[in-house]
Amino acid sequence: MPRAIKHLFIGGLIIMGISTAATAQELTIVNPPNLGDPTPNGYSTAVIVPANARVAYISGQGGFDGTGALLPDFATQVAQAYANLGAALEGIGARPDQVAKLTVFVVDHDMSKLGVLTQNVTAMFGDRLPAQTLVPVPKLAIDPMLFEVEAVVVLE
Repeated sequence: MPRAIKHLFIGGLIIMGISTAATAQELTIVNPPNLGDPTPNGYSTAVIVPANARVAYISGQGGFDGTGALLPDFATQVAQAYANLGAALEGIGARPDQVAKLTVFVVDHDMSKLGVLTQNVTAMFGDRLPAQTLVPVPKLAIDPMLFEVEAVVVLE
C-alpha cells in the first residue's frame, strides 16, 4: 500500500474513533492526539463536512467599519474583520458553528500577532474551532489593510 494511502487510511480510522458530531448535519471536528492539541492556537486540525452538504464561500473580510473606513491598527482590524465575518454569516443565514475552514492573511506576520488572532477566533467560535490556515503576506488589496479572513461555510 503506498505510504500516502496508508496514512489516509490510518487517519480515517483515527477520525472515526474521535468524531464529535451529534447529528449527520453537524461538522465533525477532528484533532488526532498524535498531532498535538491545536486549540490553544485557535484552530482544529481537520473538519469533516456532512455528505450532500451545501457549501458557501465568504470572501475575505477586512477591518473596515460600517462607513467603509479602515480601522487604524492590527488588533482593531482583526476584531472588526471578525465582526464583519459574523455579519456575513448572518446575511446567509449561518452561524459560526457552521464554519468549516478559515483562511487568514496577515501582513508582516510575527509571533506577537498570534495572541490577537487566537483571542478573536476563540471569541467567535468557542470550542468549535474550524480548520484554519494563516498565510503571511507582504500586503493586501489596500495598503493599510493588515488582516483579512475568508471562510468556507456548511449550510443547513
